[in-house]
Amino acid sequence: MKITDAIVWDHRGRVPDGSNGQLEVRVTVNRKSYYFGTGVRCRKSEFVAGRVVNCSGANGMNERLGIVYNKVLALINACVDAGEPINTEEIRRQVWQTVEAQSDEPVFMDWLAEQVPVLSVSDGTRKHYDPLLTRLEAFGRMKRWQDVTVENIMGFDAYLHTITKPQSDAAVRRGKKAERLSDGGIYNYHKCLKALLNRAFKVGKIDLNPYDRLRGQFKRGEKQSTEYLTEDEMQRFERLQVQKGSVLEVVRDLFVFQMYTGLPYSDMQAFDIGDYKWDGKVWQHVGERIKTGVPYVSQLLPPAVRVLERYDWKIPRLSNADYNRHLKSLGVMAEIATPMHSHLARHTFATYMLRNGAKIENVSRMLGHTNITQTQRYAKVLAESVHEDFDMVAEKMGTAEIPQCTGRERKTIIKNL
Repeated sequence: MKITDAIVWDHRGRVPDGSNGQLEVRVTVNRKSYYFGTGVRCRKSEFVAGRVVNCSGANGMNERLGIVYNKVLALINACVDAGEPINTEEIRRQVWQTVEAQSDEPVFMDWLAEQVPVLSVSDGTRKHYDPLLTRLEAFGRMKRWQDVTVENIMGFDAYLHTITKPQSDAAVRRGKKAERLSDGGIYNYHKCLKALLNRAFKVGKIDLNPYDRLRGQFKRGEKQSTEYLTEDEMQRFERLQVQKGSVLEVVRDLFVFQMYTGLPYSDMQAFDIGDYKWDGKVWQHVGERIKTGVPYVSQLLPPAVRVLERYDWKIPRLSNADYNRHLKSLGVMAEIATPMHSHLARHTFATYMLRNGAKIENVSRMLGHTNITQTQRYAKVLAESVHEDFDMVAEKMGTAEIPQCTGRERKTIIKNL
C-alpha cells in the first residue's frame, strides 16, 4: 500500500491572489487523496517548501503545522495498519482536540475557516460566508469554543448594527451620510453563523447552538416592495423583436422561460428535460431547489415549451452577470420602467399564477418556499394593486373621496357610503 503526504496551500484554487489561504495536510492512500485543515492561513508567497516564512507569527504557525501533520499521519497509519476504513470525520475531530489542548490560537475561528470550503452549498451561497468570517474576526469576542455563548451572539448582533457600508470618494465629497447595514444584510450574517453552529453541534463541538435560545430574535426585515411585470408588460417583453441568433434573443427567451416556470437563475441554468415526465399532455417534475434543497413542483406551460423547442430542449448557458446586464437593455427596449433582473421573472410568475386563480398554497409549492409566509407577500401586493384600481375608478366617478387609510378603515368608509 502506497502512502504519500504533503502540506499544501489552497488545493481547490479558490483564493484570490494576495489573500490568505488555508494550509492543509494532504494524505494520499492508493491514489485517493484526503485533506485535513490545519487552521493555519497565509499568503501563497509566504508558504515555501511546506513551511510558513517571512510573516509575523511564522514560528507559531509552523509549530501548529507540525502538531496537525504528525497527528494526521499517526491516525491514518493506525487505520491502515488495522485494516480499517479511513474515517475522515473522526480523524478531524481528534486532530482538533489535540490542537485545542496544545495551542492558545483562536480554534473556533480556525474551525469555521476549515468548514466553509466544504459546505454543501452553491458557490453563490458560499460567497456569503467569507464576509462573515471577516466580521467575526473584527468583532474579536468569539475565538475559542467557550466564547460561543448567547451573550456573545447578542454582542455580535449589536456590533453588526454599528457597521456602515463603504462609501465612494464621490459620495464622501458630496457629504452623503454613510448607510448602516440593512436588517436583511444583518439577518444573513446570523443565518450563515447559525448554519455553521448547527454543523458544530452535530459533530460534538458544542453542546447547544446558542441560536436555539434566540428564536425569533433576529428579523429579516420587511421588503419595501415586491416588483413584478404586469400581463401587458409580459406580452410586450415576449414580443420584443431582436436580432436572430443574438445574445439578446437568448436573454429574452431565458427570461420568458423563467416567467412561466418560476425557476430562479441557478435552477433554470441546471434545467434538464430528462428530469421531467410526459404524461401524454404536459411535462411535470417534482424536484429540489439547488440553493435551499426545498422540494418544488413544476409543470411546463406553453410559452416555456416554445422556448425549449427553439433550443432543442436545452437551456442556453449564460453567466448571471451577463444575463442581468442584457436584461436591463431589453427592459429599455420594451419600455418597462421596472428595473429588470433575473429574479424579477420569479416574482412575475408568482403574481401571474395568483392573478389567474391559482391557490396560494399551490403557488408556494411551485416556488419551493419553505413556508407559505414567503408567498403571502405576493398576495399582499395584488391586494394593494386592487385597492389602487378601486381608488382610481372612484376618483373618476366622483361619487366619494377615498382618503389614505388602513384596510379596516377603508372597509368602514365603504360601508358608510
